[in-house]
Parts: sequence; C-alpha cells; structure tokens
Amino acid sequence: MATTLSRPDLAARIASDIPEGAIVNLGIGAPTLVANFLPDDLEIILHTENGMLGMGAKPEPERVDPDLINAGKQPVTALAGAAYFHHADSFAMMRGGHLDVCVLGAFQVSQTGDLANWSTGAPGAIPAVGGAMDLAIGAKAVYVMTDLLTKTGESKLVEACTYPLTGVGCVTRVYTDYAIFDVTADGFAVREAFGENTVESLAELTGLTLTDAAASENGN
Repeated sequence: MATTLSRPDLAARIASDIPEGAIVNLGIGAPTLVANFLPDDLEIILHTENGMLGMGAKPEPERVDPDLINAGKQPVTALAGAAYFHHADSFAMMRGGHLDVCVLGAFQVSQTGDLANWSTGAPGAIPAVGGAMDLAIGAKAVYVMTDLLTKTGESKLVEACTYPLTGVGCVTRVYTDYAIFDVTADGFAVREAFGENTVESLAELTGLTLTDAAASENGN
C-alpha cells in the first residue's frame, strides 16, 4: 500500500516551506490547519479575507472569542499588533499583490497550473467561488493543499480541468498526501515523494507524465 501523510502532517510540511516575513492567506478548510504549525520563532503574518492581519492559531476552548473568526467562521486568535479592517480593504490587499503566499484547497489542478476549487453542485460545498479567485491571481505564490485522489480514486492532478476554473496558470506547488508537486513549464515535477512512493508510482496513479524536480535541478 502506498504511503500517505495525514492532513496535520501535511499542514506541518507546508508550514515549513513558508519563509520568514511572508504575508500569508490560508483558504477555507484543510489549509487553515497550517496556522497551527507555523514556527513561533519566525515572523509570518496571517491575513484573513474577512478583515484581519496578524491572525494566530486556533484558540483553546476556554479562550474562544466569538468576534474573532476567519473566513471559514472558525475561531482564531489575534497576535500582538494585529489589525482589523473593512472587507473591501482586505480584498484590495489580495488583488493588489500584497500577499506573498496563499494556501488553497482544490478539486482539480491542471498540469499547466490552472486551479478549480469551487463547485455549485458538490454536496456541502461553498456555493460560490468566494475570495479564492482573488487570492489565486493576487498572491505571489499559490500553494494547493489537497488529497491526491478523490473518494472514487480519480486523480485531482489532471491534464485539463473539467470543473469551473478559479484561476488560469496560477498554481505554484501542490501538496498532497502522497507527494509534493511543482508546476513547471513541462508539467508536474515531483518535488518530494512520501514514504515508498516514487515518480513512477505517482505517474501511474495520476495518469500523467511526471518529472523528477531534483533530477531536473541537477541537470540530469
């Protein structure tokens, strides 16, 4: 059986790739877990689209403040120096290129970096694209956090998206439970395979031609 990472472990892996000084937005759902693994000794500033800069991790139950929530309506904490602002100002930050990294979920990511992460037909799905479109085209780097396979075993990494697009050519890197993939001019490159997974086994799972990012960087 292939090795897979749990969502908390994957969130911790994403957190380790976020550089000090970055302004970061964490999308609704699994990406919010990343906040719980950011190193305390690094200054990484979290932005939430409902109007807060300087968001902290999930609070302990006794510290929940009903007025402090993220865009997914989950309780959060505010770090020292946090700022609050109008929703329109928050979207101006997103659209104006002021975010260094955003982490989003996905239904599909194409080999050219197109992102599809919303649907009006999926049970329980948010019935609109929300701020994901603004984040996808406004952030300097777009990280996707998702399971590699759907519940029916289909790959979420695809040649071309069949769901409505959130953004075109916007994805930088995809973090999945099987491996981490970079989006390159030649398609997906395996940045890191977890456990016993290999470039070959991942190519079989996805049905795509994959390259080895490390080998490409070494000129092999």
